[in-house]
Amino acid sequence: MATVLAVRHWTESLLSFRVSRMPGFRFTPGHYARLGLVGLDRSAVWRPFSIVSAAHDPYLEFFAVLVPGGAFSDALSAIREGDSMRIENNSYGFMTVDRFVPGEDLWLLASGTGLGPFLSILHDPHTWQCYRDLVLVHSVRHARDLAYREEIAAIAQKASTIASGARFAYVPVVTRERCAGALPSRIPCLIEDGRLQSSAGSSLDPRRSRIMVCGNPEMARELRALLTARGFRANRRGQPGELAFENYWQPAPLRT
Repeated sequence: MATVLAVRHWTESLLSFRVSRMPGFRFTPGHYARLGLVGLDRSAVWRPFSIVSAAHDPYLEFFAVLVPGGAFSDALSAIREGDSMRIENNSYGFMTVDRFVPGEDLWLLASGTGLGPFLSILHDPHTWQCYRDLVLVHSVRHARDLAYREEIAAIAQKASTIASGARFAYVPVVTRERCAGALPSRIPCLIEDGRLQSSAGSSLDPRRSRIMVCGNPEMARELRALLTARGFRANRRGQPGELAFENYWQPAPLRT
């Protein structure tokens, strides 16, 4: 059983929360954990959530969207500091940098709360040792949904001091309103017309680029088809490739 240490509401439907880390809990950046809360019917409701925090942090942090009428969301919306939460002892997942064939550029393509595991990956010094260029793309519907911008800026600043020669680019994408400094279309469209690559200052080339995708299933399906047609291969068990997808997704009310 873990204790809720802090809760932050980014918007009416987005929140992040930190919980105490159980002794011996280990994870690789990119992994997810299964969390349990007591629902309205007093039974335990379990859901997978990617871990946002760094592997060395003394706490575990998660980023979530509240789905109206969702059994877990109803319980999650009521959590407060000091409350208890169940966490399975193991972490899970295959979306980790060590599953790629060697490359030079790492692209992290996220929509909504799919941003979460990429923050953990960017906190890992091993990531910066493996790649020369790192690009984080975060697509949301409204500008207010661009969470963690201060932390992303801190990651960029830290990278400039610890990663000799590494370059980091953050590309926000807002699809339903104009936002200064953000691209205005969905990620697949931005790749097709080249605006994403231009904004990031890097190309998408299967000979050097490695791509992780986490977010809306529709976006993931479009990107799988688009990038496969461009020569990228998805990671498979025992067969490293150039593409990795998160295999679970929490349903969200927004299409990004």
